[in-house]
Amino acid sequence: MSEPQDDEEAFAEETLIQAIENQLEAGDPPAAQATLNKLTLVGYEREESIKLMALALAREIRQMLDEDRPFDAEGYETLLRGLPELPE
Repeated sequence: MSEPQDDEEAFAEETLIQAIENQLEAGDPPAAQATLNKLTLVGYEREESIKLMALALAREIRQMLDEDRPFDAEGYETLLRGLPELPE
């Protein structure tokens, strides 16, 4: 049987990946599709690209919660455009 924390992490990852897929489908933000295009162009597989994008989304959500502020769409787009490099 898996550990509860592992289950929670898997659920969080799947939720973030679904959020990225939803952004791509909706075309909003436009930086999502541009980032996916860039990452696949430089050799990342689609699945790996989506996971990197999910990490950027997770970072923005974490900062939003830590700082008790609204979601910063501009900051999130900056994170996306900076991929594959991720800030600490």
